[in-house]
Amino acid sequence: MTPSLSAEENRMYNKMWHQTQEALGALLDKEPQKMIEPQRNQVFIFQTLATFYVKYVQIFRNLENVYDQFVHPQKRILIRKVLDGVMGRILELKNEMVELELTEFHYFDDILQDLKLAPQQLDIPIPKYFLKEKLEVIKGREKILAQILADSGIDTSDMKYPVKSIPFDEAVKLIQIAERARQGRLRALFMKQIYLQEYRAKQSKMLGKKVTDTWAAALRIQKVWRRFHQRKETEKLREEEMIFLGMNPPPLFNEVSATVIQAEKVDRLRNEVQIKHEEDYREALVTIKNDLKLIEGVDIKENLQDQIRHWFIECRNLTGTFPDYPDVEEGGSAIIFSDKTIQQVIEDIIANQEEEEKNKKKKKKKEKQPKKAKKQKKGTKEKNKEEDEKWKMSPSLFLPAMKEGCNAYKEIWMKKDESWNFSQDYDPELIKEEKRKELQSEIRIQVDELMRQELKNLKLAVDRERERPVKAGKKKDKKKGKKGKKKEKKAKKDKDLTADRTIESLYKELVEEGLLIQALKVNLSDYIGEYSYLGTTLRQVSIEPMPSLLDVRQLITLYGIWPLGSAAVHEKAPLVKSLLLAGPSGVGKKMLVHAICTETGANLFNLSSSNIAGKYPGKNGLQMMLHAVFKVARQLQPSVVWIEDTEKTFYKKVPNAEKMNEPKRLKKHLPQILKLLKPDDRILIVGTTRRPFDAELQSFCKVYQKIILVPRPDYASRYVLWKQIIERNGGVLTSALNVSCLAKVTDGFTQGHIVEVVKGVLTDQRIRRQIHKPLTAVEFITAITSMNPVYKEEEESFKNWYAKTPLGKKRALAITGGSTEKAKDKGKRK
Repeated sequence: MTPSLSAEENRMYNKMWHQTQEALGALLDKEPQKMIEPQRNQVFIFQTLATFYVKYVQIFRNLENVYDQFVHPQKRILIRKVLDGVMGRILELKNEMVELELTEFHYFDDILQDLKLAPQQLDIPIPKYFLKEKLEVIKGREKILAQILADSGIDTSDMKYPVKSIPFDEAVKLIQIAERARQGRLRALFMKQIYLQEYRAKQSKMLGKKVTDTWAAALRIQKVWRRFHQRKETEKLREEEMIFLGMNPPPLFNEVSATVIQAEKVDRLRNEVQIKHEEDYREALVTIKNDLKLIEGVDIKENLQDQIRHWFIECRNLTGTFPDYPDVEEGGSAIIFSDKTIQQVIEDIIANQEEEEKNKKKKKKKEKQPKKAKKQKKGTKEKNKEEDEKWKMSPSLFLPAMKEGCNAYKEIWMKKDESWNFSQDYDPELIKEEKRKELQSEIRIQVDELMRQELKNLKLAVDRERERPVKAGKKKDKKKGKKGKKKEKKAKKDKDLTADRTIESLYKELVEEGLLIQALKVNLSDYIGEYSYLGTTLRQVSIEPMPSLLDVRQLITLYGIWPLGSAAVHEKAPLVKSLLLAGPSGVGKKMLVHAICTETGANLFNLSSSNIAGKYPGKNGLQMMLHAVFKVARQLQPSVVWIEDTEKTFYKKVPNAEKMNEPKRLKKHLPQILKLLKPDDRILIVGTTRRPFDAELQSFCKVYQKIILVPRPDYASRYVLWKQIIERNGGVLTSALNVSCLAKVTDGFTQGHIVEVVKGVLTDQRIRRQIHKPLTAVEFITAITSMNPVYKEEEESFKNWYAKTPLGKKRALAITGGSTEKAKDKGKRK
C-alpha cells in the first residue's frame, strides 16, 4: 500500500459503503410492501414510483463512487453485483413510469423538495468501469482501425488538420514583409514620442508661466489619486460581494489547483493498486484451490460416500426398496443433500409420502363435485375484472440479486474486523470457503458415478432386481424427428454466408468500405444543458412542456449507455433495441451518437442511405452487407448501428434526385434484423432525423422502439452554453460581457449556431487582445445575425409530428380526459 492511499480514505469509503448498504436494505424492505397492494389513484402511483426512482439514483451514485475507489477485490465483486442490480431496477422503474404517464420525460420537483435534494443530484452518472475494464481492448481496436485507414489512404489525422505547403521563395517574402512591418511600427512609435516632447516644450514656452504654488499642485494630485483609489476599492468590494452571493466565480476559479493535481495522482495510484490486487486475487483462486484439493480432497470424498450410503440404507428401511439415483442432468446427489443433514433428508421422504396420499384424496373429491366449480367460475371472473382495473407493479428481475447482495454484505462484511488488512488485499479465508464448495461439487460428480454403480450392485445383490427394457422408444424417436426438422429450418434461416471468412478480414473489409467508422471522442458531459424548472408547473396546467437538454442526456444514458456498457443489465432489463433522435439540425443528435460509442467503447457502423449508396449492389449484395455488419457487431460487441437521416429509408415518396441512390434499401430488412436481436446481443440501432415528417409514420414507428425528441435549447441551457463554450475556446468572462443578454437575444438558435459563432469571433488575435479590450455581447450578436434560427413554427411541427406517434397519441388521449387504459388499447390496435 502506497503512502498516498491512506487508511483515512479507506475508512471514509468504507463508511460511505456501509451507509449506502443500510439505505438500500431499508429501501428493499419498503418497496415490496407498497408495490404488492393494487392501487387506482394514478397520482399516488406515480409519486411512489418516482420516490423509489430518485432514491435508487442516489444509492447508485454512492455505490458507483465506492466501487471506483475501493481496492479490495472481494468487496468490489459484491459491490459490482449490487451495482448492476440497482442499474437494472432504475431501468425497470423508468419503464413503469413511461407506461403510467405515457411520456418519456418526467419531472420530480415536489419529490426533490421533500427529500431536500438539488436537481443536479438527479443527474445519472456513467460508471467508470465501462471503459476501465476494457481499456486495453479499446486501445488495440483503435490501433487496428487507424492502421487500416492509413493503409487504405483514408488517414483521419490528415483530414482533421489540413496543412498547405508553400514554396521557399514565398515563405521568404512573407517573413520579409512581417519584419519590415515590425520595424515600421517601432519607427512610428519612436517618432510619436519625439513629436510629443517637442509639442510639450512649445506649449510651456507659449505660456511662459512657472508653477509657484506647490501646495495647490500637490492638492490637485491628491484629489485625482484619491478618486482613482476609491473607485478601485469600490469595484473590489462590489466584486467580493458578488462572489459571496454566488453571482460571480471566485478568482482563479478555472485554474487547476494543486489539490486537484494531487487527487489525479492518487487516482492513478489507486488504479494501479486495483489492478495489482485483482491479479493477486486471481492467482490466489488457483493456488488455494489446489492446496485444498491436496489437503482436504480425500476426506471430502469419503464423507460424501458415507452420506450417500447412509441414505440408501435409510430409504430401504422406510420404503422397503432402494431409491432411484438422480440423473446427471437433474444435478445428481446435490439435489438431495444441498445444505441438508441426513435426518432432514429422511424427514423429506416421509413428508413426500404423506403429500402423495393427500393428493389422491383431493382428486377423488374433485371428481365428485364438478357442478359447484361451474357456479363459482362466474364469481371469480367478476373478481378478476375488478383486480385488473387496479394498477399493479410488474415483478422485478433485479430485486433478488440486490437482496442476495445485501444478505452477503450483512453476513460477511457488516461486522467484519479488518484491522489486520491495512493494504486492503484479498481475504484468504473467504476464498477457502468459496473454493471448498467448488471442490465439493467437482468431487461429487466423481462420487455420483461410483455410487450409481454401487446402487446397481446393491439392488442386484439384495432385491435381485433387473433393469427393465425402456418402452415408448418410437415416440421419443418421433419427437426427435420433429425437433430435427425444426432445427433444419432454423439452420436454413441462420445460415452463415461468411463461414469461410475470419472476423479480422470482415472487419477490414467494412472499414475499407466506410461502413465501420471511427467514433469521435466526445463525452456525454460535453452535451451541455440545464434542467427544466417549469416542467411540473406546466403539466399541472395541462400544457406539455418541451424537454430540456439534460432530460435528453438522461434518456441517452438510460436507454443507450447503461445497457450497452453492462451485459448483466442488458440481459434482464426492459430491452431497447432501437432509438430515434428527432430534432432540428444543430441540436447535437450526431454528437449524442458518438458520445454513446465513447462512453461504452462501442464500435460504430454507419448504415446511412448516403453511405451505403452504390455499395454491395443487388439483393444478394445487401444481404451480404447486413450479414457482415451484424456478424462483426455481435463478435465485437457492444456496437452501435447508426442511420443518419433515417427518414430517407422510410420516404413516403422518393425525390427524383435521390432515386439513383436507392434510399429505401433497408426498409424491409430493418424489422427482420430487430427480431433477430436477442438480449445477449449488445447492439443498438440509432437513427437520427431532422425531417421526420417525410417518412411513413407507421413503418417508422415499428422500427424505432424509443423516440426521443431533441429540442432547441431554452433560456437556462443557452445561458450555460454561452458561458462554457466561450471559456472552452479561450474567452474570459468579465462584467463587460452580458451573458444573460446573449442568452435572451439568441432564442431559437441551436448549440451548433452558438459553437460556430464563438469559434468565429474568438480568433487567436482576439484572444490576445482581451486584456486591453474585453469581450462584449455585441461582437457575438453581429456574428449570429447572418444565421437562420429554429422558428416556433418548426418546433411546433416537431411537436405535432410526435403527437402522431403511438406514445404521443396515448399521451394526448390521457391529457384530454381519456383513461390510460383506453389509450393503451387504441395504441395496440393501431
